[in-house]
Amino acid sequence: MLVDLKGPRLSESSVADSVLTTLSRGDSPEEECGVFGVYAPGEDVARVTYFGLYALQHRGQESAGIAVTSGDGILVVKDMGLVSQVFDENSFVTLKGDYAIGHVRYSTTGSTHWENAQPLYEATRRGPLALAHNGNLVNTSELREWLLERGSTFTSTTDTEVICALLNSSDSPTTEGAIEEVFPRMRGAYSVVILTEEGLFGVRDPHGIRPLCIGTRNGGTFLASETAALDVVGAKYLREVEPGEMVFMNRDGIKSRRFAPPARPALCIFEFIYFARPDSILYDRVLYNARKEMGMHLAEEAPVEADIVIGVPDSGVPSAIGFAEKSRIPFGQGLIKNRYIGRTFIEPSQSIRQLGVRIKLNPLKQVIEGKRLVVVDDSIVRGTTSRKIVEILKEAGAREVHLRISSPPIQYPCFYGIDTAVRSELIASSQTVGEITEFLGADSLYYLGMDNLVKSCGSPRDKFCTACFNDIYPIDVPDNLMMSKFRLEEKSPA
Repeated sequence: MLVDLKGPRLSESSVADSVLTTLSRGDSPEEECGVFGVYAPGEDVARVTYFGLYALQHRGQESAGIAVTSGDGILVVKDMGLVSQVFDENSFVTLKGDYAIGHVRYSTTGSTHWENAQPLYEATRRGPLALAHNGNLVNTSELREWLLERGSTFTSTTDTEVICALLNSSDSPTTEGAIEEVFPRMRGAYSVVILTEEGLFGVRDPHGIRPLCIGTRNGGTFLASETAALDVVGAKYLREVEPGEMVFMNRDGIKSRRFAPPARPALCIFEFIYFARPDSILYDRVLYNARKEMGMHLAEEAPVEADIVIGVPDSGVPSAIGFAEKSRIPFGQGLIKNRYIGRTFIEPSQSIRQLGVRIKLNPLKQVIEGKRLVVVDDSIVRGTTSRKIVEILKEAGAREVHLRISSPPIQYPCFYGIDTAVRSELIASSQTVGEITEFLGADSLYYLGMDNLVKSCGSPRDKFCTACFNDIYPIDVPDNLMMSKFRLEEKSPA
């Protein structure tokens, strides 16, 4: 059995973390992870996984990893940084096998350290396994305590390691049996890919909060967080992994069984608004079309006299196109995005750091000067980035800036794998739309209504998790976890 856990060759200093925060995080919620899996005998499965992860890079930029097997041990290579930073041609010399899984990470549970990079490796009584996870458990502390009492040890701070330890605690002779035994004990959001010497597993939580889909190509089978990753590797989208379903892939094909009874579907609605790529499909709906329709509804709900409609790139652009089409106001490109801002380890000077959004977005003065702008974005979390965008647009000569947001106000924190901060940091949790408009410096502000948001997504409201908008959590959250994020001061320190 060969295991190669690649050590951290990139700096993990607080400087790097602050740079990442400054340059990569905007004013939208941050996703946690993306996962990918493949069974394709005779193919370079590690390289296929590399391109699958490349297509999922938007879901996490802190670390990346790939695990492979041919049935005689598992090899894992992972490191901090983007997919293109972690892997090079030399990586694929040793990453040989018939099966592979991969992971890109954005941390919400667990710190930004190499030990928390995935896939995680576990030597179980049934043999080795590697596991990659997208989501967040809400009963991690309870499970960790139970495992510690039974002799488990932990080297990371992720709930993913708890999942590995739970599988190791099972006496079942098969991984399939262990999954059926321990996964019903977990509460929260999880889409998981597991690599063993038996084959490739995919598991999705009973509410289906995080996405996971299946694809096929030339006898090979694939798992991915988004259909866009299947497109990139030439696989045909087959279907979504159902909530509460476990799928197993090997030379005999795809085997499926339920490990939990059906629960109310609760796909995170922010997958439609922001997280997933616009060329991905969820609930049989192309997300570009959903986002464009959101913009059209915005134009219906909040018309305004203006000269040009612009979108905050990239996620605000489809909605801006929809707004322009419905309102018959011309669409233009008023903000240019620097697409090469990734994880950087060069410390900016204080003067450069203060530029903030300007490093990521630059106004196109020739387009916006003297114009009344409709600026469409997907969401506002803290308000700091939106305020800076309004500021740089007006400094560039915009006569008016009317903000239109293609989601309702975010008022409540997420516990299922999205970094929406504690409630006191959510500007809409304690301030009215008028107060937010004044803080942002905009001439007007309007949020899309819930009914039209759901209508744009093309499925009934009871098939989504909308807790960040309305405080209706599909999975009960323990009091201690709720209190840690729910403290609300009288006034948000915007």
